[in-house]
Amino acid sequence: MSASEVRPFPSRGELATDVAAELLERLAAAQARGEVPQIGLTGGSIAEEIHRAIARLSADSGVDWSRVVLWWGDERWLPAGSDDRNEVQAHRAFIDAVGVDPDNVHVMPPSDAGLTLAEAADAYSALVRERGAGFFEVLMLGIGPDGHVASLFPGHPAAVVADAIVVPVEESPKPPPERLSLTFEAMERSNAVWFVAAGADKADAIAMALSGPAAPGSPEAVECPARVPRGTVETIWWLDDAAAPQR
Repeated sequence: MSASEVRPFPSRGELATDVAAELLERLAAAQARGEVPQIGLTGGSIAEEIHRAIARLSADSGVDWSRVVLWWGDERWLPAGSDDRNEVQAHRAFIDAVGVDPDNVHVMPPSDAGLTLAEAADAYSALVRERGAGFFEVLMLGIGPDGHVASLFPGHPAAVVADAIVVPVEESPKPPPERLSLTFEAMERSNAVWFVAAGADKADAIAMALSGPAAPGSPEAVECPARVPRGTVETIWWLDDAAAPQR
């Protein structure tokens, strides 16, 4: 488990540009080693800014997007095409623009796919087993003001599920009430875990998350799920100054 590194930025725009540039460098380096890097994406407003920066910087990066595999850390269980789905936002912001091979874009099932929520979780788990590399080169995660990560919320039963890749989330405290989320075990199969966050409303939760790592199921993890995910090689918190702990 890696120690956490905090990288603060004066503005959201600088944060987004730096994350995008670093991600492109990591992808290009992995491809230079002969690898097909797999990354996990998150949603939210700062993620959308990062995605737009990826599209803007991609042409000069040397990344072959036909050899990049995309996954999601969580998803709102809504109909296909809903503007509130993380994958729809990502498609519009960068996936369609850079030309990722559609066969390498693994979206979580929508609510109108003819599956129950539990079946959707099982289906995505099976896809990860079939098409996954066994780890993410980079997994990007957000954090909520309550300390939730992906769609694992404080005190929620889904946050203590073990021996699973994807968990169905019912009665989420944040709308919509039904979601799909990677488990902690799946998140921690990552070379790099990158938390991305902006805004003063996240500061207290980030301070708690940085107070020390927590084991899944522990009281500390139940109180602040964002204390759990850590990369095997690195864990970086990319924050604007409003969200960063006081230095």
